[in-house]
Amino acid sequence: MGELEIMKLNRIMECVPNFSEGRNRETIETIADIFRSKENVLLLNYSSDADHNRSVMTIAGEPEALGEAMVEAIGKACELIDMNRQEGQHPRIGAVDVVPFVPLKNLEMEDAVALSRQVGQAVGKRYGIPVYLYEKSASAPHRENLAEVRRGQYEGLAEKMKDKEHWRPDFGPERPHPTFGAVAVGARKILCAYNVNLGTDDLKIADEIAKKVRFIGGGLRYCKAMGVRLEERNQVQVSMNLTDYEKTPLYAAVEMIRMEAARYGVPVVGTEVIGLLPQKALLDCAEYYLQMENFRSDLVIENRLMEECF
Repeated sequence: MGELEIMKLNRIMECVPNFSEGRNRETIETIADIFRSKENVLLLNYSSDADHNRSVMTIAGEPEALGEAMVEAIGKACELIDMNRQEGQHPRIGAVDVVPFVPLKNLEMEDAVALSRQVGQAVGKRYGIPVYLYEKSASAPHRENLAEVRRGQYEGLAEKMKDKEHWRPDFGPERPHPTFGAVAVGARKILCAYNVNLGTDDLKIADEIAKKVRFIGGGLRYCKAMGVRLEERNQVQVSMNLTDYEKTPLYAAVEMIRMEAARYGVPVVGTEVIGLLPQKALLDCAEYYLQMENFRSDLVIENRLMEECF
């Protein structure tokens, strides 16, 4: 299904699943093909990172069709990804680590929560995989933060789940799947996955900067961050999720990292976006750096064309 056909749908939901495989191209393409083959579903983007050993896919479509495709993709990941052999820089609890649903068109957050619960229930029942609901779908306050759900990672999951009072799954068995682990499924607002690469191979520097930038360290309110080593590039990066890009914009994050990196005599050598991000996130950066006065999004010619066509 093409992008123009998707735009004509009455309701559009987005899903951004993270698969714990970023090196085996055949596995990644097999999973991607599931989304390519579905009616009323469009695979918008996908990218893989060997150091993170992770693939992020961005899919949009009609909610029911999207949910069914996501359940099938989780089942395929269960067949193809063995977490006992998986390793990488990014924290994870399962072969599909996290499955967030985001309402885009004529849908509310409650619709995304309902879909996340439907998908979670189906995954737990069909595949025997423990499912934790997080963010807006969370069944308890301590499960809202994905970092808490993920704490201990796959290797510590069995021990963590012995604490049934706090970590009994919302769906599925009360023990990890032997090769898959568990999965976090939820509903959230659009976020920006944004990484800043540093001109050093010293992971301690990236870790220290991440501590300063992220909210729990006293940094930016809507920023989650960690230091990551990029073995292939012989660099490190500050890997971030900006959970509200309007209140914590990209330019604020990169400028704070640039300022903190200067303390160590380290330059920012590049940045990257993982998955897709809203146009407004980039326009806000353009407005800031170019010091544009009285700027509006409808001054962008493509936006005016879209308004006229749809």
